[in-house]
Amino acid sequence: MKNEKVLIVGGGTAGLTAALELANSDIRIDVVDRSDFLGGHAVRLSCKAVSGCVKCGACIVEEKLDQARRHPRIRLMPGTQIRSISRNRRFNAELRHKPVFIDPVKCNACGVCMDTCPVEGGVFRGSSKHHVPFYAISEKACIYLKDRSCRKCEKACPQKAICLDLAETMEPVEADAVILAYGFSPFCPENKPYGYGIFKNVITSLELETMVRGKGRVTLPLDGREPGSIAFIQCVGSRDAKLHHLWCSKYCCGFALRMADLIKARQPLSEITLFYIDIQTFGNDFGSFYDRIREKIRMIRIIPGDIYPSQGDQLKVTYFDNAIAETVQEEFDLVVLS
Repeated sequence: MKNEKVLIVGGGTAGLTAALELANSDIRIDVVDRSDFLGGHAVRLSCKAVSGCVKCGACIVEEKLDQARRHPRIRLMPGTQIRSISRNRRFNAELRHKPVFIDPVKCNACGVCMDTCPVEGGVFRGSSKHHVPFYAISEKACIYLKDRSCRKCEKACPQKAICLDLAETMEPVEADAVILAYGFSPFCPENKPYGYGIFKNVITSLELETMVRGKGRVTLPLDGREPGSIAFIQCVGSRDAKLHHLWCSKYCCGFALRMADLIKARQPLSEITLFYIDIQTFGNDFGSFYDRIREKIRMIRIIPGDIYPSQGDQLKVTYFDNAIAETVQEEFDLVVLS
């Protein structure tokens, strides 16, 4: 068959990798993703190199995104969903493109729109230099799109790159094959006994990744101070019979130990404690890395039971200390659920 075309649903690492492999075989590719920014969850990961590459994988999706943007046989369509799809020899799909309120040609990523918006989340930013435009307007949060009462971002934009009167567009497409690469939903720990969603200084590993990627440092969500003490709690959402998640994610240990090493390098005054069940090995140099990191952080082989608020906005973590056979309460500034 000549002039083959493939429709890929999902613009994360898997979708972009499939797109590049097929495009390099002279197949035309359409990549659709409902998010305004391509790259999936992986594009939020931060590089954890200290003195050299630690093979954390954070740069993989950046490379894929850059290559896909420049490939002549790949069409990338963020902010796009499939409304309907059918098949009669070829696949026939109807795509819904959300309005691109910010002109990617005019926008210079100054951020005035986000600073001006009176609603939290009305304007949000991307995570990669390959996100063009770097800002997007939320269809759910934008006041103007609800009642036409606010055009502050549009008026404030020095490049005149914003037009809030644009409408969605529909496009019919055909394809010889469809690949579903729509990724996963991160585990939400709200029902775990750690106060996530209640205490602002209890965050997830992905939220910490996003913070370090954006700021380069770790700060407390509550007040912006640098934490003096950080607790990582492992296996939150995995190895839990009550959740029917009996498996190990094979990701969290590598994340936590590499991130702890990065934090100690950039913020040496922050004391780090890791609560864990077992440690999953990773990388060819795991043995030497593990020996080094154990000298920098405290590791406690137990999973805490509860977290309570304490004085001075600290968090009181409760766990059973096997060495003394007693329940211990210890205070931390920041808790990361990994």
